[in-house]
Amino acid sequence: MPRIAANGIEIEYESLGAESAPVILLIMGLGCQLIHWPDSLCEQLVAAGYRVIRYDNRDTGLSTRLEQAGIPKLLRAGIAARLRLPVRAPYALDDLAADALGLLDALGIAQAHVVGLSMGGMIAQLLAARQPARVLSLTLWMTSSGHPGLPQPRLSLQMRMIRRPDGRDRGALVRHGVQTWQLIGSPAYPTPVEELRLQVERYIDRAHYPRGTARQTAAILAARSRRALLRGLRMPVQIIHGEADPLVPVHAAHDLARHTPGSTLHVIPGMGHDIPAALVPRLASLLLAHCRASEAPAISRRAA
Repeated sequence: MPRIAANGIEIEYESLGAESAPVILLIMGLGCQLIHWPDSLCEQLVAAGYRVIRYDNRDTGLSTRLEQAGIPKLLRAGIAARLRLPVRAPYALDDLAADALGLLDALGIAQAHVVGLSMGGMIAQLLAARQPARVLSLTLWMTSSGHPGLPQPRLSLQMRMIRRPDGRDRGALVRHGVQTWQLIGSPAYPTPVEELRLQVERYIDRAHYPRGTARQTAAILAARSRRALLRGLRMPVQIIHGEADPLVPVHAAHDLARHTPGSTLHVIPGMGHDIPAALVPRLASLLLAHCRASEAPAISRRAA
């Protein structure tokens, strides 16, 4: 996969489909690499006539690692966030949004349909608010406005997400990863254990970097509510969320919808905080319908 300079760092990315096609930019979530976007989803988007760009956020995968920034104390940061006190972080979600914009600039892409998942949805909100002319449409998957009053995941799950594996060998890392994905996955669409193990092994073998995940977590904890920014969005916005999401409770989706003018909300029963293979056709259909609907007014203006 190619690597390109953008916003002062190096970003690993993949471009799928014809370069002349309208672009869908996929922004992944906390600690997750570009390969967390299912290949089957990307293939369906390309088959429908789109160019798909997926990439590793800073401190993830094969993009620049900010090792010099150190490791934040997440327990202290989490307590400060709960008490609504300032949280120190090596960088902000705004920096991650600037990375996404820098990638579009480096690739010579003027506009894109932007899709953000979990932390990627937070980044996408900021990108759309700061650079609305660059965003044809916005799709927010299993994400949040960041408002501190929203329901949080149960404390045991929060502690699990920052807990270290029982060992440092590959087997311990794989077991820890499988167990974590089972905890946050879709109860109605469980991924078979063997398939899940192969996925986790693929992630670990490509680029396992927990220090980067810790720094991204600090950026999330340090972020302020984006409700005011959401109220100013004027591009078409689609919100997709699992009703059974244990990591970002579904209340967050309804909060996004309430504060985003003209947005559409799709709550999927039995879906958790993952992209199960059984739901890829439905999710691709929702995304494609949203992109096409947002393009229709522009096509009508050109025809007129």
